Amino acid sequence: MAWLSLKVWLVGLSFLGCLYPLVDFSFSGETRGQKPNFVIILADDMGWGDLGANWAGTKDTANLDRMAAEGTRFVDFHAAASTCSPSRAALLTGRLGLRNGVTHNFAVTSVGGLPLNETTLAEVLRGAGYVTGMIGKWHLGHHGSHHPNFRGFDYYFGVPYSHDMGCTDTPGYNHPPCPACPRGDRPSRNLERDCYSDVALPLYENLNIVEQPVNLSALAQKYAEKATQFIQQASTSGRPFLLYVGLAHMHVPLAGTPPSAGPRGQRLYSAGLREMDHLVGRIKDTVDLVAKNNTFLWFTGDNGPWAQKCELAGSVGPFTGSWQACRGGSPAKQTTWEGGHRVPALAYWPGRVPVNVTSAALLSVLDIFPTVLALAGAPLPQGRRFDGLDVSQVLFGRAQTGHRLAPRETIVNPLEVADGRPGGKHRSDYKDVLFHPNSGAAGEDGALQTVRLEQYKAFYVTGGARACDGSVGPERHHERPLIFDLEADLAEAAPLDRGGAEYRAVLPRVAAALAGVLADIARDRVSRADYSQDPSVRPCCDPRRPACRCRAA
Repeated sequence: MAWLSLKVWLVGLSFLGCLYPLVDFSFSGETRGQKPNFVIILADDMGWGDLGANWAGTKDTANLDRMAAEGTRFVDFHAAASTCSPSRAALLTGRLGLRNGVTHNFAVTSVGGLPLNETTLAEVLRGAGYVTGMIGKWHLGHHGSHHPNFRGFDYYFGVPYSHDMGCTDTPGYNHPPCPACPRGDRPSRNLERDCYSDVALPLYENLNIVEQPVNLSALAQKYAEKATQFIQQASTSGRPFLLYVGLAHMHVPLAGTPPSAGPRGQRLYSAGLREMDHLVGRIKDTVDLVAKNNTFLWFTGDNGPWAQKCELAGSVGPFTGSWQACRGGSPAKQTTWEGGHRVPALAYWPGRVPVNVTSAALLSVLDIFPTVLALAGAPLPQGRRFDGLDVSQVLFGRAQTGHRLAPRETIVNPLEVADGRPGGKHRSDYKDVLFHPNSGAAGEDGALQTVRLEQYKAFYVTGGARACDGSVGPERHHERPLIFDLEADLAEAAPLDRGGAEYRAVLPRVAAALAGVLADIARDRVSRADYSQDPSVRPCCDPRRPACRCRAA
């Protein structure tokens, strides 16, 4: 562990000097003007219908709408899971949770994180000469070597998990409301069910906690400042750069100040959308100013809206999951219904990505990893399989297929799949479909029991997450899966007739594809995350002070 102690000491030195003293911005002749820069912005709990370019009822995303007009908008783009940690792990590894080991969220007291034998996008790009930075929410482990500085990021500024996972002095708006952090000898608080402990939310710069509790009302401004500083310094260095921004928006608590008109909850959410949009606009403006023609900017979301937060949750647009909604619970975040994982997505790269194009290509957050590496000319890590595709041809307008191709050379035993059970002999390209892992509402976390094949979507298990009214949809297993035709039924209201010809034609292909990916995972080098917990690993800059305060607020 001597190397780890040395690395901690070295990164800690950054606080004795200027902002990035240990980030090597020195010019290397073989990198200047050849490799593109990458800015990946990941919104939190943002609904597909929260983007004005997607849904006419939204009027609060002027900068994002401008980015859509100046680039390409993807309307069939999907998170790799419908909850925080698994979605982020998939983005940074290009692998589903059954491979990378991250199948559910990490806690404030989690000892582990994204397994250390998994290779992150930042680690590969740093090895290819990139300077790497991360701003915002991490949520892939904060203890020891799971910290972002040890997972490939030269610079980190942000919170280690969701910003509702600790108290603050500016608690913002939540449902139910959460109280502020205690002060002095104030007695222990009577916490609501959804409020976290008296340990305050920390803000990190590299390995140091620089503020605890975080001032939520100033967090967006700080993120914008740090992101623009990183882009400016990296772009003048001659080295290519990766900046990954994990936004706090639109996760609760919302910190924005609402306008005076309209119902209070809608005003709060609209104010939050506008604050997020302004932050993204500042980042894009900085890119345009200093590195416009050689920077690829990708904006998307980690999962759909958190419906149990009622008026403080976003819009799923037309993806209402009506079949589930009629049976109780929410068909949004934590579910495999479209509202849980279909997310806004924009690609922007002047001169490379087509302008004002709407693409229906079936794409996923999983595709970011292999696509970015291909554009950077960096090889995929050896000895493991990936679930994403290099979709650069789709980004550049040369293809419109993505994952929408049918499985090739499929050979199945109809006796084994006629009732919907995966089985039989088969050879199929499982990458031609998407698999949506269970994310908390039903089934075992991370298990693959929902399959998207072309316009069809099959559910082997269904369930609803907690809804605004407190209801939870019952978990139901379907030996013969429910299959919806999304081209005819965006609301997922009426599954195909199990006795119909269309269902009988699609079912064997779905079953074969699922059998194929499960067999591939069984042969792969898979990881297992450590989900053990220990209260002593909670970030705390001063355990002698109430709520671990760093300083009086």
